[in-house]
Amino acid sequence: MRVTTNFNDDWTFDGNKVRLPHNAVDLPFNYFDETCYQKGFTYEKTFSADPAWAGQEVQVIFDGAMADSRVLLNGEELVAHKDGYTPFAARLTGKLRDGANTLTVHINGRENPLIPPFGGQIDYLTYAGIYRDVWLRVTAPVSIGLTKIETPDVLADRKTVTARVALDNPQGLALSGQLTATLRDSAGAALAETTLEVTGAEVFLTFTGLEGITLWDLNSPALYRLDLSLQTPHGHDATETSFGFRSAQFTPEGFLLNGRRLKLRGLNRHQSFPYSGYGMGRAAQERDAEILKNELRLNMVRTSHYPQSPWFLDHCDRIGLLVFEEIPGWQHIGGLEWQAESVENVRRMITRDWNHPSIVIWGVRINESQDSHDFYAKTNDLARDLDSTRPTGGVRYITDSEMLEDVYTMNDFILGNEELGGNRPRTPLRPQQEVTGLDRVVPYMITEFGGHMYPTKSQDQEQRQAEHVRRHLEVLNAAYGDTQISGAIGWCAFDYNTHKDFGSGDRICHHGVMDMFREPKFAGHVYASQSDIAEGVVLEPVTFWARGERNIGGILPLIILTNCDEIELVYGDKPPKRVGPDRENFPHLPHAPVVLDRRHFTDAELGLWGMSWEHGTIRGYVDGKLVAERKFAADPVAHELQVVADATQIGVHDEVRVMIRALDQVGNKLPFFTDPVSISVKGAERLGPGLVPLRAGSTGFWLRANAAGPIEVTVQNDRLGSRTIHLTAG
Repeated sequence: MRVTTNFNDDWTFDGNKVRLPHNAVDLPFNYFDETCYQKGFTYEKTFSADPAWAGQEVQVIFDGAMADSRVLLNGEELVAHKDGYTPFAARLTGKLRDGANTLTVHINGRENPLIPPFGGQIDYLTYAGIYRDVWLRVTAPVSIGLTKIETPDVLADRKTVTARVALDNPQGLALSGQLTATLRDSAGAALAETTLEVTGAEVFLTFTGLEGITLWDLNSPALYRLDLSLQTPHGHDATETSFGFRSAQFTPEGFLLNGRRLKLRGLNRHQSFPYSGYGMGRAAQERDAEILKNELRLNMVRTSHYPQSPWFLDHCDRIGLLVFEEIPGWQHIGGLEWQAESVENVRRMITRDWNHPSIVIWGVRINESQDSHDFYAKTNDLARDLDSTRPTGGVRYITDSEMLEDVYTMNDFILGNEELGGNRPRTPLRPQQEVTGLDRVVPYMITEFGGHMYPTKSQDQEQRQAEHVRRHLEVLNAAYGDTQISGAIGWCAFDYNTHKDFGSGDRICHHGVMDMFREPKFAGHVYASQSDIAEGVVLEPVTFWARGERNIGGILPLIILTNCDEIELVYGDKPPKRVGPDRENFPHLPHAPVVLDRRHFTDAELGLWGMSWEHGTIRGYVDGKLVAERKFAADPVAHELQVVADATQIGVHDEVRVMIRALDQVGNKLPFFTDPVSISVKGAERLGPGLVPLRAGSTGFWLRANAAGPIEVTVQNDRLGSRTIHLTAG
């Protein structure tokens, strides 16, 4: 019987006991030397072989290690794996000693030019370490291997499931026996069952005539399960695989999910975190998916620029977040050995993730690379051979690029190019055929915009942040207004650490609509505001409410990001102003922003420089009813230290984010409060330093529970005093 055990505990690294996932070198928040992790590291684990393993297949599965890994057992090399983003197995069968055994893992953090994404410059960091989970798997000598599940006719009344099941037989034993397949719903109830004779290395099975099936969709991500039970003369094995019934089509007229037109609205995600790099476990990965889906209210994420954590993708399946997954790389294409490794990246990515209903397109081209016909013919052919149910895409920023993929995926950074001169006016997106150079319309999607064209920090002047907001609004408006565009995925969700060649010189790319702690900038609310009111009211004025923050003074034009029908602004004792969405400038958005300017206010109503600045209230209305209200103080003062955790009950070994904010007397964050806070944690491990400044009025950190029990977090600020919160791990 298959037994899979977590193998994360009791590793030795640099003479210390550590638990995986692990970051080889924790980095400062900014202004560091990223070459500090670009060297070799060694992990070791000594364990005892269980006598029950005799006659069984024993493997250690690494979900991800960065990078160029070599695994040895008792000094004998078992496996080498170059790719830092996909899993690999070390087979221990026949090599274990009675009693103690030592597993050694050498990883090389250097940027090896023979391994994607290395060889050129990369606008992100590749933190060294065994940064994902490790598992010990014990199975019968003949076991269930890769299983590919397909749902070919999901829009029919009676549905079908097919599966191709490979059998792992490393010892080359005679194959016979039976495979029983049971189809179950999310509650575990059996819907159908079949038993097939084993006659070869693969078994093909089909369920037909299925009724009462719920489709996997954004708001009802129904998951089903295929349970497999294998009985052979060599023993028994069993697996469970989740999947969903859904149809996803990219057409020249847009994207269809389950036959329904859907405009894709997404952001790119790097899997890195401040201080801890890649070395964050399940809870942090799942929380990122929830932030993207529930706070930013996206319907798609692109895994830029590499396959990401299985925990992240599993959660996208559960919560209904579509995924564009791609192979590792950034602009550079290496030589033939490098390209062969990249082709294998396609294979590893697809065979790992082909049962995720959330994944609707494979990225099989190096991000923003030049054309390379022979190379990309191979990646596309392999992807189609492995998985004919999903289209391929290839992200480029060059125009007139050879289209070998099924979907032309384009990073369109035209907005902002007017600043370089020329006769093109301000343009959010180019027409498809101007980009492709083709004589026909093809499936087409925008995969990046914004980003380096207008980097914006949380602490930037309000006027810059308002322009940041406007640029995201303009591109989304253009995408919604063009039926030939399946959707637009902005660059990017979160700020991220990067190489010295990029970003603001501080080793940070401030390209996100959220900062590295996942605290939203104003532009983050652009995405949330496009959601239906049923998902919750959004009312986010793009202002710090100060007379002299902007050039010349005042707060106009004032953009209010909202999904309300109209808003009302009350300034001091002046009569309220009721204003609707700006459909003139944003006719295509589901929810155009409200924009207040001199059309709505005279100088006397909002006051001039030198006059008294007054309190303000902004109210949101839906169907004529008040649904939300925001108050702004004319005289904000530091009033409260807010400390809040994403969850108060966490699992042992889970990470949880804690946010710290300085608030004024009406509960708004103080954007220029930069005083330091000290952070102490009892009962858990604090990730990051204990004394940090607030940036734009906030900061954050993650803590990791290493044992069950109470956790106490105390944050101290000289002006605002001390705040303590309590959590529980168990």
